[in-house]
Amino acid sequence: MKLLAIAGSLRENSYNRQLAEAAGALMREKHPEVGYGILRWEDVPFMNQDIEHPAPEAVMRVREAVREADGLWLFSPEYNHAIPGPLKNLLDWLSRPVSATEAQVLAEKPVALAGASIGMSGASHAQDQLVGMLSFLDAHVMNKPRLCIPHIATQADEQGRLKLESSAPYLEAQADAFVRFVEREQG
Repeated sequence: MKLLAIAGSLRENSYNRQLAEAAGALMREKHPEVGYGILRWEDVPFMNQDIEHPAPEAVMRVREAVREADGLWLFSPEYNHAIPGPLKNLLDWLSRPVSATEAQVLAEKPVALAGASIGMSGASHAQDQLVGMLSFLDAHVMNKPRLCIPHIATQADEQGRLKLESSAPYLEAQADAFVRFVEREQG
């Protein structure tokens, strides 16, 4: 099984990227049989149908990584009660047909949602938006457990590195559930 994480923030050491990295460490420890990687997508251009066919190299690389993954684990912050613009742009590219004969790569893809924010919602509004969007694109969203971590800055040290003591059990529970979910989806 191969899982691909997508950190919804482009900031190199964002809390959600660190959360995705912590999930990777957890997967290596608890589920060593599962391959896990974090998608690099900061070079994906703005969605523009004028450059859609053939798609830019960065878009083709990202699509191929998503196609090869057995499941996607999205770690998204929340900006103004919504998903970040760059993440929406990425999903717009992934939602487009690859070619006249090949469908978009999110259809029937198992997806888990996690997120952290400095506010009290823990990115729950962004996750609600993602559920609607991903369901429309025929992705198979794992309904629960979703991971929403509020006030994430309180779990970081003075350099901004996450400690996750209080959230670690919830991350582990989601990891275990997502592995089972993907196994069921694979039949």
